[in-house]
Parts: sequence; structure tokens; C-alpha cells
Amino acid sequence: MTQIGAQRLVDALTELGVDVAFGLPGVHNLPIWEALSATSIRLIGVRHEQAAGFAADGYARATGRLGVALVTTGPGAANTLAAVGEARASASPVLVIATDIPAALRRPGTVRGVLHETSDQQAMFAPVTKAGFTVDHPDAIAPTIRRAAKLALRPQSGPVYVGVPTDFLREEAADSADLEPTELLHTVAMADLDRAREALSSARRPLIWAGGGALRAGAGEAIGKLAETLAAPIVTTFAARGIVSPDHPCRASNPVHTPEVGALWDEADVVLAIGTDFDGLMTQNWRMPQPPRLIAVNVDAADAAKNYPPDLLLQGDARDVVERLLVGLAPRAGLDELSRRLDEIELKVRRRVRKEEPQAAEFLAALGETLPDDAVLVPDMCVAGYWVGGFYRIAAPRKLAYPMGWGTLGFGFPASLGVAAAGAGRAVCVTGDGGFLYGVGELATAIQENLPLTVVIVDDGGYGMLRYDQTRAGLPHCGVDLVTPDFVGLAKSFGVYADRVDGFGRAFRRLLREFTRADEPNVLVVSAELSPPLNTSPRWYRAG
Repeated sequence: MTQIGAQRLVDALTELGVDVAFGLPGVHNLPIWEALSATSIRLIGVRHEQAAGFAADGYARATGRLGVALVTTGPGAANTLAAVGEARASASPVLVIATDIPAALRRPGTVRGVLHETSDQQAMFAPVTKAGFTVDHPDAIAPTIRRAAKLALRPQSGPVYVGVPTDFLREEAADSADLEPTELLHTVAMADLDRAREALSSARRPLIWAGGGALRAGAGEAIGKLAETLAAPIVTTFAARGIVSPDHPCRASNPVHTPEVGALWDEADVVLAIGTDFDGLMTQNWRMPQPPRLIAVNVDAADAAKNYPPDLLLQGDARDVVERLLVGLAPRAGLDELSRRLDEIELKVRRRVRKEEPQAAEFLAALGETLPDDAVLVPDMCVAGYWVGGFYRIAAPRKLAYPMGWGTLGFGFPASLGVAAAGAGRAVCVTGDGGFLYGVGELATAIQENLPLTVVIVDDGGYGMLRYDQTRAGLPHCGVDLVTPDFVGLAKSFGVYADRVDGFGRAFRRLLREFTRADEPNVLVVSAELSPPLNTSPRWYRAG
């Protein structure tokens, strides 16, 4: 049966199991929208292309499935770059499908001035994607989409760009065969597994460091069993928060940026690092010392070795490798002693938080007491978001979407659109007054799509983190104090219910409980100024 290119594209998305896509229509990509209207795929129209990228990322983080962003040519595609960069740094499987200028009008080596023309649109995406493709014939549309989607999902996952010349969308297109690259499968040698078991069994103080790759591989249950067998504490990166239950006897529930948790790293004689690259944010710019012995589990050998070279690399899927490590591993004594120590660390850290920033302690307690069990927290790059990302007790995998891969301000609100559309639980965005304004137009998207979303805006009248930096350095405030709108009135002008409270006390708890159990989107504005937590760089405790 003859079909046009747009229909081939949409059929490929349907075959891939895509159920939600995010996008913004333009003159070049309207055929895709027309084709999607006859499918069961829910197409959520946003008000800015960057929001499409962030929403696709939020969807991918909440589900582990492919997030799809559909944007138009030139500036429309370029508007997604910050969002795609965050997805790349956080290994989110996002497929960006952008139209390009008509192939019939392109002249190689010359920018002619066609509407939205870029000399090399695919090249714009190269630094922030895992791979990129530009379709060279209408028949190649479907196989290119399928190949790009599979590549985005394949570990190590990440965003992939596909550009489609707009004239191909209305041309007749066959569906040619896929050109699937040969996948290299890594099988860990039994001798290396034996060496790892021996090192872990003989360690005096083993430690497990779990990263985002471990969470994406679904390795949480195996890691929990391994930790109990070894009587080893589990320290997680921001990307792995929730990988084991908050009540797991081996979980260190606070960030390694606290001296109490950092001591676990310093004391360890063998570290088992699972699905991590030890980035600067987690290691205080690599101020943590190289452990006496490091065993790395990673699908990517270069990723595993680029910051802390391992003594032994077990290259493969995190869950598979950890499950194989467990075979024949004898349980060690000391689990009860470890659990007591971790409880003591938790107590000390909570006391520290209450002493240093009682408002933050009240905020975290309010979240814990009021949020629904299935809520997904989506912090932005703001002081309140840093507290959530570091110190809130995340109950399960994929219940935190935190933009600390790249550190992208303005992530929180548009990413929460994708989380809300995923059906994984109510999205609760924690953002500041500055970051929220990056995507304020998406209030229209939230209400039009009736997304289950609560936005908590912690309003401190500016860029609180930067204000802290200037105050700490004894500098006058410059560029950090902002004129902000009446957020309640602004939200209501979009038809979104909103209210405002001062501080994180009883009124905040009452309204947050009410708002997060509503059926429609809403906004809760909190007037408060928090000091930043220990997991922010100005407060790192390790000396430079």
C-alpha cells in the first residue's frame, strides 16, 4: 500500500510502542501532526520547543521508555539543544525528530536562504546526542526512526537526533529494510568474577557505589541482596536515588557530600562501583581519594575508567553482572552492626540539617508527611531542589527526576509535564521563582492537557544560590534580585488553580496535601529563603 513519508514515520513510532509524544507544530512538520491525529499516540503540544525536549526527558526518566520530541526546522530544532544536552548528560533515551529544509531546495556547500535553513542541522546536535541521522530518501524514514529509537534505548542510553527533509513527508515512501548495526555483547569472564568475589569477600570494609546505570538496568534488587551478603553500605548517586528501599539495612540515605557519609568512602578498602562514571558533582570535583581497590561494573569500559581507574573492570549489564557475582558468595557477618552505624549516621545528618537550616528540615518533613506514595519529584536547579535531590528519602526507582547530569536551569516544570503524562504518579515539581519563568508558558499545556501536576514555587525573589555565593564572598548583590510576577494571579490567568503561603508550616502542609490529591494541575507558591545544602559546590567539605 502506498503511503506518504509522514505516515511511514508515524507507523514506525506506533510499532515502537510510543504512546506519548511532545512537540510544537510548524509549517514544515504539520504532516506529522496530521498523521498522528489518526493514531492512539497522545500528542501533547507545548509552547516552546525546549519544553518538548524536557518533557520527553521527564517521560523517559519516569518510565524507562523512549521519550519523543517532535519539532520543526532550524530555530525550532535549535531551541531543543539545552534540553537534549541534559538528556545526554543524564543518559535519558530521547528521540528528537526534527524536520529540515526541503531536499529539493538544498544546494550542497551553499546556504541559499531557504526558510529556517541551517548549513548542517544535524551537526548542531552532535555535541549533545549519542548519535544523529539525516534521512536521505523518503523510503529511509521508517527504518531510520526504528534504528534511532533502538540506539537511544540501548545501554548506555541517550538522546538521538533524526532530521527529515520536509518535502519527504508528503512524498510517497516505501518501507525499506532496517540496517541494524551488529550489537557487541560483553560476557564477563568467570576468572574476573572469581577475582571480584575474592576481593569483596576478603575486604574489611567493602562499599557499594550505585549510579544511574545501575538504576536503568533494574539492578536494585540484586544490589540490595549483594549488600546484605557483604554487609556493605550502599551509597547512591543522584541518578540512582531510590534504587533500594529507604528501609534497606545497608542504604546510606544521605549524600556522600556529608562528612558522615563521606567517611564510608574514606574507610572502604574495596569499592564496587556499579553503573557510574564518578562525575565531578558526586565526587566534589574528584577530591575523594582513589580507593585502595576499585572494581567497576559498567557497559562502557571508557566511561568506567575516565575518572577513577578501576583495578578490575566487569564490563556488562549491571543487573546481570551483580546477579552473577552473588552466585556462590558466602554471607559475611556484621550486617546488624552496619545497620546500627547507618542509623547513627542518619541521626547525625538530620541533626545537622535541623541545626544549620531548620526551614529545610521543615520542608523535607512536610514533603514526607503529605506527598502521595506514588508521587514523582521533579526538582529544578534551585536551592529547594538541591535539598530534595540530596536529602529527601526517595521511596522507589524513578521517583526522582533531577537535572544534575548537565545542571540545567529551567528543567523542572517542563520535565514534570512529561512525568505527569507518563501515568507514573502525580508529578510534583519543586522549582524556584527564577527557573519557573523559563517555561511559564507551559501552564497553558498543563491545563489544556489536564495533567496531574503540582508545581511548588519556592519564591525567594531571585536567584537564591547565586545570592548565597555573593554573600559568602562578601560581595554586593548584583544580578541576583529579580522582579517577579504575582505567581498566583499568573497561574489563575491560565485557568490553573493556585494559592500562596509563607514558609513550610501547617498551612503549607495542608495545601500541599490538598493540591497533590487533586485531579487537575495546580500551583503552590511558598515565600521562603533557604540556605543551600552540603551537596552544592560552595559547601563541599573536602578541601580543594
